[in-house]
Amino acid sequence: MLAADTHGFLSPTGVEITFLLVGLVTLGAALVTVTTRQLVHAALWLVVTLGGLAVEYLLLTAEFIAWVQVLIYVGSVVVLLLFGLMLTRAPIGRSPDADSGNRWVALGVALTAATALIWVVVDAFRTTWIDLDGAPAGSTEVTGKALFQNWVLPFEALSVLLLAALVGAIVLSRKAKADAPPTAGGGAGPDGGGAAQADKEGAR
Repeated sequence: MLAADTHGFLSPTGVEITFLLVGLVTLGAALVTVTTRQLVHAALWLVVTLGGLAVEYLLLTAEFIAWVQVLIYVGSVVVLLLFGLMLTRAPIGRSPDADSGNRWVALGVALTAATALIWVVVDAFRTTWIDLDGAPAGSTEVTGKALFQNWVLPFEALSVLLLAALVGAIVLSRKAKADAPPTAGGGAGPDGGGAAQADKEGAR
């Protein structure tokens, strides 16, 4: 509450103004990510969105979480997404198939989720102020203690969920390869099998 005595909402500091501006840029990049029809552009705007979140963490004195955001999400997940687009030979230009007909339903669900999240966060931290000049609250030591003392079960549950998603993706990929039609030169197809049988009878 020390910071609350020095300034209020009508006298924001430079850090608070920067936080608001970066938040607006991040929000705009997120909207472009989910509305563009070009997959590569969506991946690149996702980099901007996640990078903006990392800057927000830095402004909240959570340096450890900010660098984890950069290394894992920006440096790994987005690069993996781009490699997946290149290896699967996804279309680089506009992709009309990437647009769903349930746009208004998705918009309603997104607005409802955003409203609920904003209400929960504002209600939980209504009178909480972060003292930016005090001891760092987002250091490795503080984050590690909070994670492995208070959030061990959700952390492990998330690990199992990600592992299940990875196994499911592998299973679906193998099934898609098994259901793929044979090549033109193979004998497993109807024409290839008939031609091979005719050659055998001709040889007899």
